Amino acid sequence: MSVTPSSIIQIGKVRLSVVSKGGKEATIGILTEGAFFGEGCLTGQPLRMCSATAMTECTVMRIEKKSMMEVIHRERAFSDMFVAYLLTRNIRYEEDLVDQLFNSSEKRLARVLLLLAQFGKDGKSEVAIPKISQETLAEMVGTTRSRVNFFMNRFRKLGFVCYNGELEVHSSLLNVVLHD
Repeated sequence: MSVTPSSIIQIGKVRLSVVSKGGKEATIGILTEGAFFGEGCLTGQPLRMCSATAMTECTVMRIEKKSMMEVIHRERAFSDMFVAYLLTRNIRYEEDLVDQLFNSSEKRLARVLLLLAQFGKDGKSEVAIPKISQETLAEMVGTTRSRVNFFMNRFRKLGFVCYNGELEVHSSLLNVVLHD
């Protein structure tokens, strides 16, 4: 049995998705430059939990398990960075779970859009999101495409988002997440 290598995204965006036994697909994340995926192989995970699909043109570097383990043990700075990355991602997954359990689909969509726009990073208040379908947003939010369409139209009418060939998210969308 061959072990799937770990990978790091150098350029582009990658969609992580899972498929249930019944065939239902869910998008669990969108990864960008500097993100790792497939690191389950480092612990001997026998089967992949999710699939990675390029959303844009990508350059991805495959890292074989042996090489990755050597670098983790040899390079303290890399090891520290990798552990910090994994802990940050784990926190994000916990936040996603709490969001799914306790928030409305409207709030979940607002949060997903803010995360995709990388709100709060680099001091940017309004960021364009690469082309993403309402179906993919619905998978990420855990609702239907028609509900996403309804909320996106509402967000647009309220000035929280703008469509000009690409989706632009305004910082005012944060009000949906922060207020009941």
